[in-house]
Amino acid sequence: SVSPPGGDFSDPVTLATLGIVQVFWGLDKKLAQRKHFPSVNWSLSYSKYVKALEPFYEGFDADFTGIRTKAQEVLQAEEDLSEIVQLVGKSALAETDKITLEVAKLLKDDFLQQNGYSSYDRFCPFYKTVGMLRNMMAFHEHATRTVEASSNTITWAKIRDEMGDIMYKLTSMKFEDPADGEETIKERYAKLGKEMEERFRALLD
Repeated sequence: SVSPPGGDFSDPVTLATLGIVQVFWGLDKKLAQRKHFPSVNWSLSYSKYVKALEPFYEGFDADFTGIRTKAQEVLQAEEDLSEIVQLVGKSALAETDKITLEVAKLLKDDFLQQNGYSSYDRFCPFYKTVGMLRNMMAFHEHATRTVEASSNTITWAKIRDEMGDIMYKLTSMKFEDPADGEETIKERYAKLGKEMEERFRALLD
């Protein structure tokens, strides 16, 4: 536990402690004020066991490491883009950047945020974590590729209008109850992934 007075992480003792610990979950007061729980800041937090755990992840699902990295990149890009939005507004962003902002919101609100009092969300089995993350990052990839392949004639606004039901299903993935069983939930996520792929293909045709 690292709890510096006033949340000052530049304190020498705090910095020395952070240099020793192998895992750090940085609690964020602003997230707590927004009722985002667990209030763990995804930018400050880290684990030095990531490499050591990769064989386990690869054994469970070979895609996990890649999609986890992509999710981290989207969240980091969202932080950078937020500064630009404050200066010039969201409308000035490139279409692919608008997609990044929307998927980052999806990750924060419907993947990282949990309701510990609900049966579906009090814990999240690894297969559910992987399934949700795979579909969210697939949406980001499909949407970005569609905009680029159409030379920006298909905008984020058009994708949002055409894929409103798909986006709703993505936000609803967290409501799948682990009590329904691993195979059932995996099948539902796979079905959504296939439907999403077919819809984006039809959008380009």
